[in-house]
Amino acid sequence: MRKMKKILAVGACFCMLIGVLSGCGNNSQTGNGGSKEDGNVTEEVNVSEQADASGETGAPEGSSSDLSFAFCTNTLNNTFQSSIDGKLKELCDANGISYTCLDPDYDLNTQLSQLSDVAVSGYDAVFIIPVDSAGITAGLAEIKDAGIPIFNVDTAVIDEDIDSFATLFVGTNAYMAGELVGEQMAKDYPDGGKIAVLDFPSNESCVDRVNGFLAGLGDNSSKFEIVAQQDGKAALDESLVLAEDIIIANPELDAFFCINDPSALGAAAAIKGENKTGEIGVYSIDASPEGKQALLDGEFTAVAAQVPLQMAEYSFNEAIKLLNGESNITEKKVYLDSHLVLEGEAKETLSNWQ
Repeated sequence: MRKMKKILAVGACFCMLIGVLSGCGNNSQTGNGGSKEDGNVTEEVNVSEQADASGETGAPEGSSSDLSFAFCTNTLNNTFQSSIDGKLKELCDANGISYTCLDPDYDLNTQLSQLSDVAVSGYDAVFIIPVDSAGITAGLAEIKDAGIPIFNVDTAVIDEDIDSFATLFVGTNAYMAGELVGEQMAKDYPDGGKIAVLDFPSNESCVDRVNGFLAGLGDNSSKFEIVAQQDGKAALDESLVLAEDIIIANPELDAFFCINDPSALGAAAAIKGENKTGEIGVYSIDASPEGKQALLDGEFTAVAAQVPLQMAEYSFNEAIKLLNGESNITEKKVYLDSHLVLEGEAKETLSNWQ
């Protein structure tokens, strides 16, 4: 019977797997968001004030048509990175800037080759999500030597490379996202409860999410018992199997905290397979289109947002200011605020990230 439930659960969630691998993905090869261990020092950003309603953002007067930007992503095979690509293209088109996106499909050698091409192609700015945070030093050095400003987005390269080569890093405040979810769980379960954590300890951003979540439980933290904390590898299929075992081993389980939507979708599928939807809470971070749908369907209890569209807009605006000679970058790392996505926002933005 359990095997049959597993087959049904996998079948029910298979269609959600495509395009869902967002947030912190497998190893260092997927977008993992920014990390910041103190939500109080996040630089507050209102990107809507940096662009007018037409999307024009003050490109250098008389020369916007001569500018060219490149986006070197780690993949376009999910909605997180493709949303950044779409926003950058939209902004470039609105300002008459030539735009190129290069997709290595998670292959490090391909990305290094693409970075070399960018270095000799005369781009005015490049936006980069690394395939491997520690593996693209040579490519960054080539671009820096060519005098091209580097805007590291979402997944940070190693600190030494940010200091040596990057103009700016922009990501989501992962600690804040976790903290918001923890605060919501504490409100939902004022008497505490038995909870399980599906984490991804090899990823710095995901570790920060867990730490933020635990801090968010606040004074009620002693009322919660973590009955299981396991590595779901930020993946739906891995998390589904783990969640099934956790539910069976802990029949009085109250809720899951999951470090991203794929993990949470796996947990939700396991809960559904055990006919416990609505009985066991699912708390997540991402607010992908699939995550928003799960929230509306009652399969997620709460979800905090990653903000890829805001990352794209903020980094684009900083590039424009730099080229205008107006840049005043005092911090090389900027972490954009997360927020809880409520049902109203989920309905209005269901097909998009934020």
